Amino acid sequence: MATATTHGARDHARAQEGNRADAMPVVPASAWPDPPCAAGHLVWAETVAGGGSTHRVLARGTELRLTDLTGDACAHLLLFAADRPWERLNTADTVKVQWNAYLGEHRLLLSGQGRVLASVTADTSGRHDALCGTSTLVRNSRRYGDGSPQSGSPAGRELFKLAAAKNGLSARDLPPSLSFFQGVTVREDGTLEFTGSVGPGGSVTLRAEQDVTVLLANVPHPLDPRTAYVSGPLEVLAWRAAPTAPGDPLWEATPEGRRAFLNTAGFLASRGIA
Repeated sequence: MATATTHGARDHARAQEGNRADAMPVVPASAWPDPPCAAGHLVWAETVAGGGSTHRVLARGTELRLTDLTGDACAHLLLFAADRPWERLNTADTVKVQWNAYLGEHRLLLSGQGRVLASVTADTSGRHDALCGTSTLVRNSRRYGDGSPQSGSPAGRELFKLAAAKNGLSARDLPPSLSFFQGVTVREDGTLEFTGSVGPGGSVTLRAEQDVTVLLANVPHPLDPRTAYVSGPLEVLAWRAAPTAPGDPLWEATPEGRRAFLNTAGFLASRGIA
């Protein structure tokens, strides 16, 4: 066969240049056909297949837009301070400090140090979850028959492990994650109700308030009642912008948020960053 030799394998690989799949990164990002920002500002453009994952380090001020293309995506998100992975997304503090268990526009994604890793600047979906985390190998193996990353039903935590390893992180570095595009609400008796998606085209835009490492796993929500493993494509676009500044309505929205921004600004100033 053509790939049985090193030369044959090389020629086969080189022949693929220029070919594109529906789900893959666009390199360079500026080649994306319809950027949501000024020309030349796009830094990340990718479509993540259902059951797939991705990762990227983003500079402070970068805006990141996630879009559920078909209504069946579920973007599980983890954030780490780029040069300090021990400062990471804390879902409990994100909920507790803001007195709200529901994610949406003007919410802040907080670290365990009381600082802002990212803020939510726009949201057309409203169906998100800060309570359940992502799926696990054991759960997916019981439910779908397999949860390994190479299977047809990979678990979110297994995909996070792979993305983490590519950023010098291990399984012990992975905290509970947030989920976008598949909603969960809390009933009066304290039990959880899965509310699903609003349908195709829902999007959420985040703004990095520090340099952050982003890990994304696009897998079904753990409470999704469908017996089949259903996961649609996720569009990921990021572009250069500016971080939230004093006087911005988001900075001044609540006393708790203002304190978190001040904590962040003070820390960055002490490092000569802001």
